[in-house]
Amino acid sequence: MQYAGIDIGSRTIELVVLSENEIVANRQINTGFDPMAQAKKLLKGVEYDFIMATGYGRHLFETLFDSSTITEIKAYAVGAGYLFPKVRTILDIGGQDSKAIALNDNGKVIKFEMNDKCAAGTGKFLEIMAQALGYNLDQFGIEALKATKDIQISSMCTVFAESEVTSLVAMGENRQNIALGLNRSVVKRAVGMLKKVSLKEPVCFAGGVARNRCICDLLEQAVGTDILVYENPQMVGALGAALLAANR
Repeated sequence: MQYAGIDIGSRTIELVVLSENEIVANRQINTGFDPMAQAKKLLKGVEYDFIMATGYGRHLFETLFDSSTITEIKAYAVGAGYLFPKVRTILDIGGQDSKAIALNDNGKVIKFEMNDKCAAGTGKFLEIMAQALGYNLDQFGIEALKATKDIQISSMCTVFAESEVTSLVAMGENRQNIALGLNRSVVKRAVGMLKKVSLKEPVCFAGGVARNRCICDLLEQAVGTDILVYENPQMVGALGAALLAANR
């Protein structure tokens, strides 16, 4: 039998299909303005016997596709635990929210913190700041690694931070230096969340922002340990949902 997990986020939708607990397919698509139409497109031609949904759009998906659902916290805990069996702390920074999750020795969630009230410290924050500096998201982290000066960004509100960036550019500040300051501000916020769940090693970093090499390096420096990142960190939630579908 084949089991599928779908993670319907604010920016992207991920799908993972398992057979005998091995990944046999994975797909991703932008969420767009009609997430259910996008989910239908993502599932086209995919064979599965049971599907579990997680993420922002899981309840609407449950209604339209007659699926079961699971919280993102549970899905990420199971997905990260499958990839890194000894993981004790998970950081997920997605498009619209971020979360820190603490696990016990058996992989059970014992505490979590979420930032889902504003875009500060999320992928959306970085996307808007990258645009303000004329970079795409892939360039943003790479260019920040070339910085020669550390700039303090005082605003975490996306609107105020964008104004601060515009002012720095107008004063002639180097874009790479500004990018480093913005990446560092996101890490500072993430570390605050990790401390609230009493960070323990090993630490897994999931979500789209984990693809940003600058953020990963700064995070490792800040917490003083290596960070585990799956080759496709955006798939962790969908993988967890698929595993839960297989073991329901």
